[in-house]
Amino acid sequence: MLLPHGTVIALVDARKFELLRNNGNEAEPDLVEVEAPKLDAHNHSGASHRDGSTAVLSEDAHAIAAVEWLNHEVLAHRVAHVVVIAAPRTLGELRKHYHKNLEHALIGELAKDLTGHKGPEVLAALRSK
Repeated sequence: MLLPHGTVIALVDARKFELLRNNGNEAEPDLVEVEAPKLDAHNHSGASHRDGSTAVLSEDAHAIAAVEWLNHEVLAHRVAHVVVIAAPRTLGELRKHYHKNLEHALIGELAKDLTGHKGPEVLAALRSK
């Protein structure tokens, strides 16, 4: 997968939201950590799940807050290219909330939990996809 300069890689799991940015180019990507925003998951009920589990609702609220931040950044033209890497269940929840513009900016997804991993490890996972 080619990562244009400036591509944002969002790493999301049930509790964490981390961001990397490609400061290199497509031929030689250089993923650097970017400060992720503090998400407010309290306004999201996660009501798409009927099991009522507090843990599931909390995880879904976190995922919704993360994708809403991504949607906002794409709509504000601050992010042009996005790769989403998330735990499989979280990725499913994120997809339900992609804005059309985020779908167009999305250059790839990976259903894998890579939160806490550094740029070279993330690049290796994307290359093995």
